[in-house]
Amino acid sequence: MTDTTLLPLLARIADSLDRLAPPPARDADPDAFEAYVWQASPAHLQGVPEISRVPLDLLRGVDRVRDLLLANTRQFAAGFAANNALLWGARGMGKSSLVKAIHAAVAAEHPGQLALVELAREDIHTLPELLRRLRGRARRYLLFCDDLSFDNNDTSYKSLKAVLDGGVEGRPANVLFYATSNRRHLLSRDMIENERSTAINPGEAVEEKVSLSDRFGLWLGFHTCDQENFLAMVEGYAKYFGLEISPEQLRAEAVEWQVTRGSRSGRVAWQFIQDLAGRLGKRVG
Repeated sequence: MTDTTLLPLLARIADSLDRLAPPPARDADPDAFEAYVWQASPAHLQGVPEISRVPLDLLRGVDRVRDLLLANTRQFAAGFAANNALLWGARGMGKSSLVKAIHAAVAAEHPGQLALVELAREDIHTLPELLRRLRGRARRYLLFCDDLSFDNNDTSYKSLKAVLDGGVEGRPANVLFYATSNRRHLLSRDMIENERSTAINPGEAVEEKVSLSDRFGLWLGFHTCDQENFLAMVEGYAKYFGLEISPEQLRAEAVEWQVTRGSRSGRVAWQFIQDLAGRLGKRVG
């Protein structure tokens, strides 16, 4: 077989080997993006060119938790001590929106210094690898996990406990962890009761699981909003996006919308505004 006939064969073999064992993915430029998504397989940081978020001023009815989280994030961005934070409570009340909006506000105060890194709940077990990559970098990183919770037979919460406590190496000084959850203790009631019924020492077993939430120095509760706050959210959105509708009609349609949905929340208010803007021929974010 001649060299000319061998080359195409060798090229096909090389391509096949690359597909079987692709080269490791490279992290995006650590200084090029304001936000990243952590991809666990293959492990790498993926840059986010445009972040989906709303301005901080549009988040209504969460003034107290907003101020606490904003102060904590400003401390961290300025290089001072700050707490990991757990935002827990009612669905659709703006927990994840608040994290992204506060990151935007604080990052604007410290240009290029604070990056947001989002990771999926199912990738919690890869947190040690992510921290290894972020450790020692000049930028500060706000790790964000949305809708964090653990169910039966899920032991990845132990990895999170080690990360929040710092383990042997200690949590990197340039990393802070924020999580949102519908559960105050992150673990299902069935999971806790199962530990209680099967453990030799039920009290200690339950304490280990409940103590996961204690690793977060800042607990911020979000509760179901009343009609006054719901209408304030709707009016704030309508004003921001310049929707031309009378205040009376806006409130009447918003009330009808929430009655039809059977719930009130920031998410329901935003869904109403999207519908209203579409009917008025206006574009919203």
